[in-house]
Amino acid sequence: MKLSLVTCSLLAWFAAEVSATALTYRLGANEKACFYTGTKNKAEKIAFYFAVQSGGSFDIDYEVTGPNSKVILEGEKERQGDFVFTANEIGEYKFCFNNDMSTFAEKIVDFEIAVENESRVNLPSKQGSAPEQTSALEESLFKVSGQLSTITRNQKYFRTRENRNFSTVRSTEKRIINFSMIQCGLVVCMGALQVFIVRFFFQGARKGYV
Repeated sequence: MKLSLVTCSLLAWFAAEVSATALTYRLGANEKACFYTGTKNKAEKIAFYFAVQSGGSFDIDYEVTGPNSKVILEGEKERQGDFVFTANEIGEYKFCFNNDMSTFAEKIVDFEIAVENESRVNLPSKQGSAPEQTSALEESLFKVSGQLSTITRNQKYFRTRENRNFSTVRSTEKRIINFSMIQCGLVVCMGALQVFIVRFFFQGARKGYV
């Protein structure tokens, strides 16, 4: 009976209908890309997360509009964002990224759009058990859910930091290589110039003797 109660509790926990989309998109220079999701019921929660992984200054313009073309969220030159809002109207919601600020730099953007109906399902209680036990189990499950959400967000944050730091390392490495090649070229030019000056002096001295 204990196993059955735990199983029913877990099923009730996952009974909330959730649909999510996680994508990585390469946004070209001067490009605008839009993505869509729909809601079937009012008061559904929509979670929107994005992070610029590479390209330029790691920033992007974004805009979220509702079914009536009303702007819900917008921002300019943002590196990342994590939002949750209530869909008060049934219909299609549009999520757009704009890279008009970049003339030649393309951006790689990770983003996730999740629609969740947060209606709680009453957990089935074991015959003869107190309601307080079921309530405590339910609260424990939701507490675990909150902790998992925190862990997921931290993982996304550290992944973004890792990608940005790696991009900075690659950029620094490229600059060091370019500077080293320029320095080698200058050393060769200086050596050739010194040889030319020395030869010029010796040729002038020989003409003087003649």
